[in-house]
Amino acid sequence: MGTPDFAVASLDILVENGFNVVGVVTAPDKPAGRGLQLQESAVKKYAVSKGLPLLQPEKLKNPDFIAQLAALKADLQVVVAFRMLPEIVWNMPPQGTINVHASLLPNYRGAAPINWAIINGEKESGVTTFKLQHEIDTGDILFNDTVTIREDETAGELHDELMQTGARLLLKTVQAIAAGTTQETPQASIAAEDVKHAPKIFKDTCMINWQEPLDKIYNLVRGLSPYPAAWTTLQDKSLKIYKAHKQYAQPSIAPGEFDTDQKTYVRIAAPDGYLYLDEIQLEGKKRMDITTFLRGYRF
Repeated sequence: MGTPDFAVASLDILVENGFNVVGVVTAPDKPAGRGLQLQESAVKKYAVSKGLPLLQPEKLKNPDFIAQLAALKADLQVVVAFRMLPEIVWNMPPQGTINVHASLLPNYRGAAPINWAIINGEKESGVTTFKLQHEIDTGDILFNDTVTIREDETAGELHDELMQTGARLLLKTVQAIAAGTTQETPQASIAAEDVKHAPKIFKDTCMINWQEPLDKIYNLVRGLSPYPAAWTTLQDKSLKIYKAHKQYAQPSIAPGEFDTDQKTYVRIAAPDGYLYLDEIQLEGKKRMDITTFLRGYRF
């Protein structure tokens, strides 16, 4: 059960290692783009290419869907980047349902674990496989694997790394379940006083506050790149920042003010330095590098 690219790597590793995938559940096709053409999920495209049985329920409690799911007689269900399941679904197979989550649980439960790990300046992240239960991302842990976050790494780059790490960890988990060698660790047994969360990201989350320290601003830009992207305003238009680098200094301008040589750089002041813009998108324009932008823009 999954929808985006992140889930395809996990499905593929099961298929390539000879597991009998009796069905794939993904989101219904949705209209997207200017022509509102129906778009298939990444998981659907993969499932169709491999001839796997496919279910695309609108509602997960729909009796017809429940009957179709039960008819598959799965021993185990695997969830990767899908939606919340009702108990009638996750409790159906004899071996239960496992989830691949892109964080080191119990930290970063929620919808956006990759983004928040970088926004919060973490030095490492990882993937956890666990058994589903009632509360989201709280089930007993089966395995985890740690990944180091580079100083300049973006959420998109970490996503791609965790996608492959997650697939390998899923394979290890399913093999262990088949062999009966898993050990479940309740998350309650892990000290939870300082558990960090990963709530859904909204437009307000992405707005840069130039009164914050430079490091915090830089981490926000990395943690929201390439999507949905941190943003600020430039002459009353929104400006998305995809890539930037930082320089610690005592700025000669106020936080949030722009400074440019009109040819090679645009920098914005923070209280303790400058954020140099490398790749941006001004409202109504295409995404571009800063030198291309400056060839066609005057402050």
